[in-house]
Amino acid sequence: MIKLRLTPYADGAWGWDGRRYVTTGGTSEIAPYQHPMVEHAAITDGARFLLVVRERVSGRLATDPNLRAVSPVEFDAARALAEEWPTDYVLVEAAPELPVRVLVGSCRTAPLYVAHDEKSLYGSWDMADLADHAQKLSPREVARLLIYRPRYSTETVFRGIHRLTERAAATFGGHLHIHYPEPALHGGPRELADDADVLAAFVSATDDALDMRPLDEAATVFHLTGGFDSGTVATRAAERFPGRFATSTLLIDGPGRESQARRRKQIREAVQFNDEDFIVDAMQYPPLHPDCARVRGVRISPYEEPLHHPFTRLTALMAERGTRTVVTGLGGDEMVALSQEEYPHKSMGEIGDELPWIGVRAREALEHADDAIAPPAVVNSMTLLSLETTAPVLLRAGIWPVHPFADPGMIQLGEWLPFHWRELKHLQRERLAALGLGPEVTQSRERESFAEVVQFSLTTHARPLFARMLHEGSPLFDEGLVNPDGLRQAVRRLGTGPYREDGDAQLLEVIDLHLAAQAFL
Repeated sequence: MIKLRLTPYADGAWGWDGRRYVTTGGTSEIAPYQHPMVEHAAITDGARFLLVVRERVSGRLATDPNLRAVSPVEFDAARALAEEWPTDYVLVEAAPELPVRVLVGSCRTAPLYVAHDEKSLYGSWDMADLADHAQKLSPREVARLLIYRPRYSTETVFRGIHRLTERAAATFGGHLHIHYPEPALHGGPRELADDADVLAAFVSATDDALDMRPLDEAATVFHLTGGFDSGTVATRAAERFPGRFATSTLLIDGPGRESQARRRKQIREAVQFNDEDFIVDAMQYPPLHPDCARVRGVRISPYEEPLHHPFTRLTALMAERGTRTVVTGLGGDEMVALSQEEYPHKSMGEIGDELPWIGVRAREALEHADDAIAPPAVVNSMTLLSLETTAPVLLRAGIWPVHPFADPGMIQLGEWLPFHWRELKHLQRERLAALGLGPEVTQSRERESFAEVVQFSLTTHARPLFARMLHEGSPLFDEGLVNPDGLRQAVRRLGTGPYREDGDAQLLEVIDLHLAAQAFL
């Protein structure tokens, strides 16, 4: 949503040159993301400067980007109102003889990474822009990712590059300080009234989330995988506006492939989408293919989409046809998630014998895996991390993502629902059933998974990459985070089979982290 270079204490008035805000001395500059779904406005009271870059909301004309002079009283009022914006936003504050400050909102759509040198603070939604600031690897964060135990925090894989988490503020006056917000308050399940219409409430919340944004129907595509989450969002849009929206998906492989095609066909026939349906077969563009940007050495953040190559191909296909906005089903899992008390379950990310490549230093770092993480967020932290994986690929192609399940109203509804409506996504199943969709859609026994795509990639394209890594070395080896002997053992076993999804699939993260470390360091 924003790229910036801010130098505190430097003289120079701010101005807008049609592409960026820049000081007269050229010591600071801010480039907002240019897109019809994003707007920006800047004001000054003669001393202080305030810029807001934010996701647009419906029913309001886009703001004038030119810098506007206001009185100190008007400046203070505008500053107070800026944080009440209901969608994603970034605020930048600067004043003579004061540190600069950057603050982000709670409804994160695009990530913001920050770094600094002795003079300036740098920021971008694309981590590659900050590659020159990447220092050594962070053992704790790498270890979290290696065992699939992600945590939402300011820490990233690279020391020197930080994540600005939701509602956090970064202050820089020569030293960087990132301040976490107070924990967001959340509710719990409520007892339903006798006349409660849960599906009507779900439909209303979905409508509110979609209506919040000024979607251009001709340039908007709904992700439609055949699953419950994207299915409920997309069908509601098509139900309200028949024939206006296109759909898209990545095709999986394995036993669920034919079922996915049948489910999507039934969903598209139940309500009226337009004729355009963007489909990319993930097996034709698998991860780690030689044409993949990661494999070619492009600086791709380790937080970006694991299925980077097929997702990039699908994004390019949509962009070629004029798509400017994509609406997803991300966050649907977390909206109806069961608590540990409701459904006791093993926490995600455990080290066992099936992960012999985890290095000694990584094991030691995992003892502190939950240290320094962000407080409870308005939007579930796992949802925020998921959104962070998708945004950079889309933004590079000129496409803005919209995630209705990450809307605070949808989240609150999910928190209030009794166990029965959340268990096994009963809410989404019943909504699709109400549209007349049959058991193959609402009670599908075939999982929607890219497991077979990952298996194919690891047993084909990954093999020469692992061979080169083991021969030439890796920063992961140098830092003691991956044990080369353990990795060699795992790769050898991967070549002789049988493939184990629980244990072998995590090797994709090893190679992604290795490629990112090579590109950034």
